[in-house]
Order: sequence, then C-alpha cells, then structure tokens
Amino acid sequence: MKIWLVGAYGIVSTTAMIGAKGLEKEIVDSTGLVSELPVFNDLRKYAPLSFDFGGHEIRMLENAYEASMEHWELNRHFDIQILDGVKEELEKIRAKKGTALNCGTGIEGLGKIKTLEDDGLSLKEIVDAIKKDMQSFSDDETVVINVASTEAMPNYNKEYHNTLDGFEAMIDENKKEFATASMIYAYTALKLGLPYGNFTPSVGSSLPALKELAIKNKVPHAGNDGKTGETLVKTTLAPMFAYRNLKILGWMGYNILGDYDGKVLSYADNKESKVISKDSVLEKVLGYSPYSITEIEFFPSLVDNKTAFDFIHFQGFLGTKMKFYFIWDAIDAIVAAPLVLDIARFLLFAKKKGLCGVIKELGFFFKSPMETDVVNTHKQFEILLDWYLKLR
Repeated sequence: MKIWLVGAYGIVSTTAMIGAKGLEKEIVDSTGLVSELPVFNDLRKYAPLSFDFGGHEIRMLENAYEASMEHWELNRHFDIQILDGVKEELEKIRAKKGTALNCGTGIEGLGKIKTLEDDGLSLKEIVDAIKKDMQSFSDDETVVINVASTEAMPNYNKEYHNTLDGFEAMIDENKKEFATASMIYAYTALKLGLPYGNFTPSVGSSLPALKELAIKNKVPHAGNDGKTGETLVKTTLAPMFAYRNLKILGWMGYNILGDYDGKVLSYADNKESKVISKDSVLEKVLGYSPYSITEIEFFPSLVDNKTAFDFIHFQGFLGTKMKFYFIWDAIDAIVAAPLVLDIARFLLFAKKKGLCGVIKELGFFFKSPMETDVVNTHKQFEILLDWYLKLR
C-alpha cells in the first residue's frame, strides 16, 4: 500500500518510514503495531505490511534519509544500524513542496521553510498543486495521513465551512483568511477519493463541509490527534477511578518536550488546540469535570524525549483525600510512528469494505475522536476489535 504523509520530513513521519522499511527487510519486528496483534492477523489480506511513501513538506531537505539523519543526530532514538539498513530506500523518498497556510506563528520555529504561498499562488492554485502531487503518486491503495505540526485554531466561518458548496466557493473566491493547510490537504485527499487520517489536533477533515465531501465521494476518514503518551495513560487510568467509584478532585498534567514539535507548541496560538485536545478527555470519561491543569512547555535539551508529570487528587471512602502520581517518559516518535501505519492500514481496510464518512471505530487511536465521546481506552479497543471482526 501507499501512504502520502503531510509533514513528510518530521520525526514521526521519518520514524514511521524507517520502521516500515525495516519491517519489509526484516531488520525490525512489529512490536508497537496494534494492527499486528494476533486478533488482527488476517489484516494483511486487505492492507499488506509493505509500504511506499510520498508526501508534502515545507522544510526543504534533499530526501527522507537526510531528514531521518537530522532527527537521529539529535535524538539517537534507535540503533543507527536500522537507519543504515534502509538508507537506500529513504533516499528515494523526496517530498513535494507543501503549504503552511494559516498554520500559526509556531511555524517560525521550524527554521528555513519554503511553501506554495511563497510562489504567490491563489488558494485554487495551491489546491491544484497539491492535487497534482497526490495524483502523481496515488493508486487505489493509497491513504493520506496528516502528521504536520499543530496549527493555530482556524478562523471559523459558517458560510465557508458548513457546506461543501461554501467550502469550494471559499477556494474559488481566494478567501485565504478562512483556510488552513490541514483543511486544504484533507479536502484534496477526499476530493481524490483517498482515505484521510488526521494525526494532529488541527481541524483537518472535521469541518461539516469536508464530512459532507467524504460521504459524497464515498471516502473513509478519521481523526483527530494521535493518542500516544500522557493522554493515553490518562484515558486508561481515569476509568479505574470511575470503576471504583473514587471521585477525582483535580488532575494536573505538566508536559515538557523539545524538538520541532516543542518549538511549534511554544507559541500560544499553536498550543491552544493541543491543550483543548488533551484537557477534554476527563469529562468524557468521568461524566463530570474535575479541576484540571494542562501545561505544555518547550524544553530544548529533551528533544523528542517527551516527559509528563501528572498529579491526581482523589477522594475515597469516608471522604478521605488521597494522591496518585505518575511520570510518562518516552520518545514521542517511537510511540507515535507505528500508529501512523496502523491508522493507514485500518483506513484502507475500511475503504475495501465499502465504508465511508467518519470511521469512529478508529477512535482508539485519537485523543479527540470525531463523532464519538468514547475516550476510555479499554472501551475504544473493544469497539475497534468488534468492528474489525464483524467486517473482515
């Protein structure tokens, strides 16, 4: 199968490519891939564990190998022999110039970039350029995954965002102030009939207009915001308190991270949607909203070694107040990258089964899954498994 990555030279994208090519060459095993659990052992009939990659990028590097080596030099997050073993394959992967339209001031933290906006293109010309790139790569087994940096919150407009006609009028009228890069990528993918997964908290395909397009073109899509670290633990632990009828009084999560993701999230406008995504899960799990603090801060020396400190204050029998603490300390790309491959494979499976619109059963992979309030990790996995077993 083929995966078109938006943000192709980021650390999550390159780690996914390295892992995928390493699997093909039997340099690594499938540890970390949900789709390779024994219960999904026949998924390979629908979505082979063999991948070709293309994508869009705004950091103009030579190829995916150069990008991978840049990330490896900073993080040393896996054995260099793995990267050496797939060097030839990565050198062939060259991203196309993409858009960063209204992505927020955090994009300034990425250093030297080149975008389609720099060429003075209209919104329609940007869409046409992205469409041409995707068409030249795609086939019937292609999925588009957005793993770009988190955007600022969009300038929402009912006229342009609530209907497909309105959205396409926005493009024709060159109303750039109401468009963002993630919207444009999602629109183009769905217009071409390519399944789309949004691994970011950016708006992506969650607009009513784009949900309408997905149904019209019979395309499956899913999102938003890959659930990889602290929120994964939060949505796994919070149900435990609910099951035991223990009242959570307050939950503090303090996240520190470096690398390009940390740089982008150090800007308030880019951080906003990420904080909302991480902070909204407690009410959905518990049915009430305890006092909560969610902080995300840039800590350069950590690079991709994201660390989260969580403090939970809870009340038990006889009104007694108690405390629970945990620390999540993980290489963010290592826990995120296999999920990119998982989401792509399950979306291709959904397409081959004739499904379209939001595939809410893939909510297991997301912090803010579309069209469902189920964020309890245990229930999400049961839903995913039941969905798969009924369809296979």
